[in-house]
Amino acid sequence: MVPDPLPDPPAGGRPAEPEPPRQVLADSVYEAIKAMVMDHEIEPGARVGIEALARTLEVSPTPVREALARLESDGLVTKRSLAGYRATELLTPQGLEELFEMRLLLEPRAAALAAENANEEQLDRIESLVEEMRGRPGSGERYVVYREFAAVDQRFHDTVAQAAARPLLADAVGRLHSHLHIFRLTSIPGAGPLTLAEHDRILRAVLRRNPERAAEAMTDHLLRSRERQRDRHRPDGGPVRS
Repeated sequence: MVPDPLPDPPAGGRPAEPEPPRQVLADSVYEAIKAMVMDHEIEPGARVGIEALARTLEVSPTPVREALARLESDGLVTKRSLAGYRATELLTPQGLEELFEMRLLLEPRAAALAAENANEEQLDRIESLVEEMRGRPGSGERYVVYREFAAVDQRFHDTVAQAAARPLLADAVGRLHSHLHIFRLTSIPGAGPLTLAEHDRILRAVLRRNPERAAEAMTDHLLRSRERQRDRHRPDGGPVRS
């Protein structure tokens, strides 16, 4: 069955407008299939059948197709001509290293620019995202346990990049889909409080308009995150799995 969708918090404290039923269904189907991919119920590299998913979720094929198109843009499935959709393969240790290499090139610079250029609304948004992460479980056996933490974590990094006032840089950070790929590899027990403390350092530097400290805090966060992932590698050097 399709789980309840995760509503976005209302902006500015105003009551959220009710979403049209069709959009609610589309979002629910998207979240359900995303959870299957993240939890490896749909195995990495496996074919994703539209009709089979529609029967499992008790919906028509249309919202399934829409969900798969969104998941393709997330980098979680790929579509091949005449072959349909397949779940993407997991990152290898080398792929994980390259992902963090790209993040270390992009995100410290984005944090420094955010400290210089963020407007008051963006500063408030970054601060509210850090607060939103508090009390949310940062790990668990199933994606449904930590998906809110992962989603807010991603929004934090994306919002910092957007506050840099460099659209191409923000687009590059967003296109990495780093959090989806990393959380799909493994959920690390105890990582939530560490991540939150590291985000706090980034936030304080940006609020104080200190670009050097912001870049340093972001670099430290990414290096520590990379080390946490390295510690979870299997002894045989194969891809990390949850």
